[in-house]
Amino acid sequence: MPSTLAALLFLGLSLSQRTSTQKQTLSKPVIWAKPSFMIPKGTLVIIWCQGTHEAVEYQLHFEGGLSAFKRPESPGMVNRVKFPIPSMTSQTAGQYRCFYRSGELWSEPSDPLDLVVTGLYDTPTLSVQPRPEVTSGENVTFCCRLETATSTFFLLKEGRSSRPQRRYGNIQAEFPMGPVSTAHRGTYRCFGSYNKHTWSFPSEPVKLLVEGDAGDTTFAPTEHTSSGHWDSYMLTTETQFQEDPVLWDHNAQNLLRIGLVFLVLVALVWLLVEDWLYRKKPQDRASRASSQECRRRFRTQRALEE
Repeated sequence: MPSTLAALLFLGLSLSQRTSTQKQTLSKPVIWAKPSFMIPKGTLVIIWCQGTHEAVEYQLHFEGGLSAFKRPESPGMVNRVKFPIPSMTSQTAGQYRCFYRSGELWSEPSDPLDLVVTGLYDTPTLSVQPRPEVTSGENVTFCCRLETATSTFFLLKEGRSSRPQRRYGNIQAEFPMGPVSTAHRGTYRCFGSYNKHTWSFPSEPVKLLVEGDAGDTTFAPTEHTSSGHWDSYMLTTETQFQEDPVLWDHNAQNLLRIGLVFLVLVALVWLLVEDWLYRKKPQDRASRASSQECRRRFRTQRALEE
């Protein structure tokens, strides 16, 4: 019995020490921008940073240096804070990361968030060769041209799953694509840029219409396209908030450890009670035997007196 108690006590202490040690490593925060990572000049953008519910302070770093810090409004109730940028400019465009603090520990930095400002140069022109209506399997080439000399061009397809393609050139750049399929259907725009964070106005939209395989004879694009006014929400990937698997895994591991420690403590209490009952039985038997002996002596003495 004592050896079993010692073993369980050692197991409980080991689990507690392991839990305390692993809590010294904080999960990486998640960073994203709303409404998008690509913002027209002068427009409001909000940078969000998500840590854990135990976070007591957040820091936002811009291009490697501290930019802002904030404490959650309801500590323990929320696990994210926001850093608004009232008016997007070339000075606020760049790479951002965030950190959070829990107790005396700081987390690892988040993945980088590259904020892009648009509307700083002239408007480029975009065309597609050989024609905007093609059949699945053909090759096409988009050509982006900007008379104001730039060094970099970006091509984007409208839609939330689009990522920008980049090419280099002084006045224009070509973006070959193919063999195309119906997945390439959609509306495209291009930008000129001197660096990866400051872009020109968007070009006028160009629709690529792809005729599908046998049985699909339509050229209609599958995505809604905007006309006239440029809508940054439709342009490219809107970085939506998603629960970070690392954070979920971290919380699940903590719950598992707490559950194991609880089970060990319950087992320890049960064994202590059992040991107490086991030790109490001989005492009860001795007490009953002593009581019976006393009664027997009393009866014997009483009989002699009579």
